[in-house]
Amino acid sequence: MIDHSLIKLIHVSCVGLSLIGFTLRAGLMLLQSPLLKKRWMRTLPHLVDSTLFFSGLWLAWNLHQYPGAVPWLTAKLLALVLYVVFGALALRGQTAGRRYISLLFAYLCFAYMVSVALTRTPFPW
Repeated sequence: MIDHSLIKLIHVSCVGLSLIGFTLRAGLMLLQSPLLKKRWMRTLPHLVDSTLFFSGLWLAWNLHQYPGAVPWLTAKLLALVLYVVFGALALRGQTAGRRYISLLFAYLCFAYMVSVALTRTPFPW
């Protein structure tokens, strides 16, 4: 069995990589860079985010904390869905205004997810 602390390290590392990758892609989007169309630029974020998601599930399973039964985990997963939606709108939105607003909301969702994870409460403020 893989050690819990190793899975946590993978999960937390992917959190940082996900934020760095999203910020990089957002910057390239704002610059209208053709680099965004490269295959690796479209594939790598999915690998990082999939690893992040599945390591999170593994951690929840190890701790016997399941979405729907544990409020903070449920809130974190709902924020994850919103982060993905706002992130997609930010990177592929039709107007610059929508992209900026979506980018802001994606970052707010990300900050909320991290604060919920650190405090283990759906109301971290």
